Amino acid sequence: EKEAASVEKSLFGIQTGILGIWVHNESRLSNKIALRSEIGLDAAFRASSNSTLVGLIPIVRLEPRWYYNLDKRLAKGKNISNNSGNSLSLNIVYNPDLFVISNEKNTNVISSVAFIPKWGIKRTYGKHFTFETGIGVGYSFYSQKYTRESGDVAVDLHLRFGYTL
Repeated sequence: EKEAASVEKSLFGIQTGILGIWVHNESRLSNKIALRSEIGLDAAFRASSNSTLVGLIPIVRLEPRWYYNLDKRLAKGKNISNNSGNSLSLNIVYNPDLFVISNEKNTNVISSVAFIPKWGIKRTYGKHFTFETGIGVGYSFYSQKYTRESGDVAVDLHLRFGYTL
């Protein structure tokens, strides 16, 4: 009998990209759905007429992912280890106003929560090295502590390289 394609029971890893560094876990919820939880530092940029801020801000992410092409990949003899496949997900992102590592002093972040539907791909090379990319557009809600604006369009475009334990 043919092996059923399934996401891994639990994965831990670290990733980096142009815009930050993150540690993550993916836990199996069903054969095709994993819950990714992640903490890390995202890059932040802000330019004004007299300065440019560059910094890193903390981020917490929860992302249920549906890996929709695992059966097809397995049938073609392609690698599905470490959840190598294409996914659709709902990226839930929390940016707390805890700290900012920045080139400017006394900088803060407007706390926000974003909901971003996404499409992504993840591939494993060797046993541990991963490449991941994805894109999505959603909405970010801001804390009323610092701004009168309630929110804004949120775009998530990522390109990451990582190591899975």
